[in-house]
Amino acid sequence: MSTAAVCASAMAAPDLPRRLAAEALGTAFLLMAVVGSGVMAQSLSGGNDALALLGNTLATGATLVVLISIFGPVSGAHFNPAVTLSFALRRDIGPGAASLYAAAQLAGALAGVFAAHAMFAMPLLEISTHLRDGPSQGLAEFIAAFGLVATILGAIRHRPGAIPMLVGLYITAAYWFTASTSFANPAVTVARAFTDSFSGIAPSSVPLFIAAQFAGALAALAVSGWLFAQPLSTAAKAKISA
Repeated sequence: MSTAAVCASAMAAPDLPRRLAAEALGTAFLLMAVVGSGVMAQSLSGGNDALALLGNTLATGATLVVLISIFGPVSGAHFNPAVTLSFALRRDIGPGAASLYAAAQLAGALAGVFAAHAMFAMPLLEISTHLRDGPSQGLAEFIAAFGLVATILGAIRHRPGAIPMLVGLYITAAYWFTASTSFANPAVTVARAFTDSFSGIAPSSVPLFIAAQFAGALAALAVSGWLFAQPLSTAAKAKISA
């Protein structure tokens, strides 16, 4: 599950502590939305898994739009180590800051799960028993992460102001068209291993998901680097051919 830089601000860039706080807070609220809405949806759906998934989906997609809009100008609103890795490879963020971003995202994700448990009077720490294994699940996570990173990079190139909406819409849709329900985020995946609610994933299933997510993000970075490259102007082409 979560995302990338929004529009560049005319003000000086926030310092690193503020950026890390934004990443931790944003990822925490993302996990509260994912886990909390899953618990609520399952309790109200009367055993109808499709209805529960719909409630889970709408809450997650809407929360992403809000979180990216408010935290994007501070940290870029990655909320996702795979997204941060993509930006580090683009040299939009340094390796040291990228490592701290990933740590903040993981800490925030775990805090979000524990907060969701506390709100619903559940044990703070659970271990999921929800197996999500097999090649089809790995392929689904590859596709989910590929689509997420491609959406972000394409939006940065063509519609930077629409990034919050586009990411929220993509994740909302990917919940339904991927067999894995589109985790698409290593920090989210690790954190969801610690909830045995509707949104959980068994720890034994986590390595496959994370490997597929990073692979999908890297593939999207490579494809997008070619697909969204700035075309040469007519004048530049004429100068080269002269």
